[in-house]
Formats: sequence, C-alpha cells, structure tokens
Amino acid sequence: MKRVNIGMVGTGFAASFHTEAARRVVGVQADVVAIASGNPENAVRFAEKHGIPKTYESYGELLADEQIDVVDLCVPTNLHLPMALQAAEAGKHVIVEKPFTGYTAEAGHDRDELIGNTVPRQQMFDHTIARMDEMERALQAGGVKFMYAENWVYAPAVAKAHGLIASGNGTIMRIHAEESHSGSHASYASHWSLAGGGALLRTGSHPVGGVLHIKQFEGLQKHGKPIRPKSVVGEVAHLTRMESFAAEKEKYLRHDLVDCEDWGAVLITFEDGSVAEVVSSDVVLGGIYNYMELFCSNGRIRCHMNPNDQVLAYGPADDSFGDEYLAEKISTRRGWNYASPDEHWANGYHQEMQDFMEAVAEDREPLSGWTLARDVVSVIYAAYVSAEEGRRVEVPG
Repeated sequence: MKRVNIGMVGTGFAASFHTEAARRVVGVQADVVAIASGNPENAVRFAEKHGIPKTYESYGELLADEQIDVVDLCVPTNLHLPMALQAAEAGKHVIVEKPFTGYTAEAGHDRDELIGNTVPRQQMFDHTIARMDEMERALQAGGVKFMYAENWVYAPAVAKAHGLIASGNGTIMRIHAEESHSGSHASYASHWSLAGGGALLRTGSHPVGGVLHIKQFEGLQKHGKPIRPKSVVGEVAHLTRMESFAAEKEKYLRHDLVDCEDWGAVLITFEDGSVAEVVSSDVVLGGIYNYMELFCSNGRIRCHMNPNDQVLAYGPADDSFGDEYLAEKISTRRGWNYASPDEHWANGYHQEMQDFMEAVAEDREPLSGWTLARDVVSVIYAAYVSAEEGRRVEVPG
C-alpha cells in the first residue's frame, strides 16, 4: 500500500474534519504526521486530541520536514495563496481550503484596514488575477499537485449527477445553485482584509464551484475539454444594515460584518451559451441550505446537499436529545430538525480526501484542482466589479 504523509496547518474546524477524513481513506496509507499553528499551544492540543506525532511552531519548520508529502492549508483565506506558493517552492503537494484566495491584507494592506469600503473592485480584480498567475507559474515550476478542497464536487448528490449527465448525454442548458445560512462562525469572516470578501466569496464559492465543476465535467465528457465561464453579471447587498432590522431588539442573524456583504448573486454565461444563477447569503435561518438544480435538454436533476431529510427529529426543548449532534448552523434545537446521520459524508469531505490521496499516490490530477480554484475566484471577483460598476464583466481564460 502506498503511503502519503500529510502536514496539517491550522487547528480549527476545517483541520479537524480534514484529519478525520484522512483516517477514512482506503487503498492508500494516509497519515497526518505533523501539525503547525501560529499558536504552539493550539498545535499541541490538536496533536494530542488527534494522535499526531509531531508539532511545529512555524510553517517553515513543517515545510522543512522531508517526510511530509502534502501540506494541507486549513487557515484563513488571506494566508492561502502565500502559503501555497511556499509549499510549491518547497516541492510539496498542497491542499487548499475554499475559497483559494482574494484581495486581502496579503496585498500590502494592514489587516485592520477597511479595504472592503475603500478599494475599487477593479483594482482588487487585477491584483488577484496577477497573483493567481504567479501561483500557476510556481505550480508548473515545482511540478506539484494543487488540490482544491471544494467538497460540493465530491458530495454524493453531485456524484450521482455525474453518472446521469454522462449516461444521458443531453445538454445542460441552465443551472441554479445556492448556499445560505445564518452567518459564518469564523471570527476572521467579518473583515475583508482577512476573508477576501463577504457572502459572495466566502459562502458563494461553494455553489459557484459546483456549477463551474458541472460544466467542466460536461465539456470533458463531450469534447475532452472543460466548458469554461465567459462573462458574469453580479449584485451584492448589506441586508443586515437595513433600518428595520437594526431596530429589532432580538436578533437571530449574525450582523457583525465590518466591511463585507451578507448577500450576493451572480449570473454566469458559459462558452457554450448556457447560464447559471448562483445566490449566497448570511441571512437565512434554519440551518445550512446547499442546493443545485440542473435543467438539461433531456431531463432535470436536483441535488440537495443540505438539509438531508433521512432523519427528522422533533424535540420540545433544546436539550431533548442531550448533546447529540443534529446538524450544522441550525437556529434552534426545538421543534423539527434534520438530524444528519453522517453530515461529513453527505457533504463530500471523506470522498474529497480519498481523491486527493489517490491523486498523489497514483500521480494523476484530482477531480477538484487548479482550474476550478482559479475560475471560482475569477468569476466572483468579476461579479464584484460588475456589482460596483453596473456592467457585464468578462472572465479571463
């Protein structure tokens, strides 16, 4: 059995489920052998909890470990691109959480500067594209794999859509997709300088990634090359700044975004003339809503990632089921709830890590890789320009 050693960077939510997913890989011996964090105490606690043998106080020390094959970056968005560049230059394969990058403090601004309120979106777009060009050159020079952790690509519902698309051989005419919930639990999400954007980037990268992947898949099946996005029209809003909402005494939605939007929508036109409508929002109660629908020339496919209705549980009180996990970001444990039996599997986290480890062991490209990561950021930043300037914006190829 081939062995792949992983160096984890970060100790938060994503690092935990990435580590758990690595343990469920079959056919490849995937081991998280080291953990690095900006806070050494967090690294020690994480290593003890997950049985990881080595801890490092710096990213540089982890990169210097010759036993590590893959670096897994579970860090805030502003660190994704600079750390991925370092990994490529060190000859390490790299896993990067979504979204890949954005215009952040990494662009030369102080992390506390309110760049979301002051920097023109075209300037953000140009800088971000240039940095991704730099990353692409580094990947080519280093000969390493870039694995983009977009779990929608691997969700069982989307995997089933793959089979239906391939067997049906129809044309995907239109796609509608959405991810919405009541707001991010990550503290850095409030500031553009750290998150690279608001709901459209942070939350919308999932449905944007989903629809771009589906068109890539269709193109590869039919023509041997992906169908890429051509142009976008976008809109954003700060809905929790509405006067009527501000006047409400009891608030159930997060409303602490400093200079980021809490709602966004983008209309994508593809090279083949098909379209996709994507919505993302931080102002939806009742848990996470992950949904994609494909309107094809020969049928219609609905993919529900969340909520999953395999198990419905009713409780008259918040503690009716003790501390047993129900589902992510639900507003209340009272009443009816979707009690997901295996949320990580339904979201595609385990299948994602399986593909990444096989890609490294078999020296092949992952299903979710560089092209998808780049296109997601390009589409969303083009949408930011469109929303600010009120025009259709071309997506660079």
